Amino acid sequence: MHDIKFIREHPDRFDLALKRRGIAPLAEEIVALDKARRDVQSALQDKQSRRNDASRQIGQIKAQGGDADAIMREVAQLKTDIPALEAQDAELEAQLHEHLISLPNMLDDVVPDGEDETQNELVREVGEKPQFSFTPKDHVDIGEALGGMDFPLAAKLSGARFVVLKGQFARLERALAAFMLDVHTQEHGYLEILPPALVTTQTMTGTGQLPKFAEDLFRTSDNRWLIPTAEVPLTNFAADQIIPQDELPMRLTAFTPCFRAEAGSAGRDTRGLIRQHQFSKVELVSIVDETQSEAELERMTACAETILQRLGLAYRVLRLCSGDTGFSARQTLDIEVWLPGQDDSKGMYREISSCSNCGPFQARRMKARTRASSEAPTAFVHTLNGSALAIGRCMIAIIENGQQEDGTVLLPEVLHGYMGCDRLG
Repeated sequence: MHDIKFIREHPDRFDLALKRRGIAPLAEEIVALDKARRDVQSALQDKQSRRNDASRQIGQIKAQGGDADAIMREVAQLKTDIPALEAQDAELEAQLHEHLISLPNMLDDVVPDGEDETQNELVREVGEKPQFSFTPKDHVDIGEALGGMDFPLAAKLSGARFVVLKGQFARLERALAAFMLDVHTQEHGYLEILPPALVTTQTMTGTGQLPKFAEDLFRTSDNRWLIPTAEVPLTNFAADQIIPQDELPMRLTAFTPCFRAEAGSAGRDTRGLIRQHQFSKVELVSIVDETQSEAELERMTACAETILQRLGLAYRVLRLCSGDTGFSARQTLDIEVWLPGQDDSKGMYREISSCSNCGPFQARRMKARTRASSEAPTAFVHTLNGSALAIGRCMIAIIENGQQEDGTVLLPEVLHGYMGCDRLG
């Protein structure tokens, strides 16, 4: 959510920020709405004050035996005028709120300009891609051959874009989650949380999923929502709070199922685990003050990279361009893992983590603040979130990178203890 004071004082900067997002200038319209509302509020306060004064005068005049008819007529008119102004104020507030809550976050200056993912900025490449003496297969062929992935059964139970994992493959998901949580809690200082998977409309609105992305979400009949990521409940831990500055940064992690309707991705990535309606993910969330914000994004990204490094997977880090950065983020670093079985076995990088700094954008929506002492003024916290990692895509990477010519899959050494074996098959 945007700061109306900033728009009022810096309309040109705000319009430039919108332009980077491909949005036409709106500062003049927003400032005009704000002025109209403030004018109405001023008139409303004047009339309310006059009504109170007039009511007192009526009592005084009647007590002295005088004629209060003229003032009584004035009060009667005020009783008509005040509700009309209140309705006008409510309408202007709604229009202004719609602008402030529906426009995306302002981008950080370091974000490169660009229209889509083809113009993202390469930050670094890490690790060596595996070499095969045979044509590598994709995870679907491998998983089905080993009896660990059953897409037809999932389709029978739930429809398209679901999977049933069996045996070692079900255990691999559990092992990956335990490994990631152990690293993040024991080494990176995150507090493990098990949050609800159903949240309220207010909670979804706090992190920016609503109102804009309602069609991409699953909604229950009692007006709750299935979480698309644990970012939603974890970030809302700070909602409607004033957190003492010495308690920041607050770092939280959770392993949860995630649910996405994928309404805008019809026909894309329909094969395998790449884009499912239900998937599991380990999420990282940081609540920090403004001075910690930029460094925390680098720290969070490094935490996600640690997982890939220990799994021995090649990956690259990209800074998303203006046209590819998400609604709530002011800067995003994507991590893409190498998948040798994709693109007709030519291989390709695919996103496995997005680490985003949202600045105070979500905090304004949630009324999440901090202050240095009880006497100090409050300031909005900064919120960050990142996948560390998406379990399904991590499974794809392990399966495709570890595949052997005999159809088995060698597992990364760090997983042997969690799995009780060194390979699938």
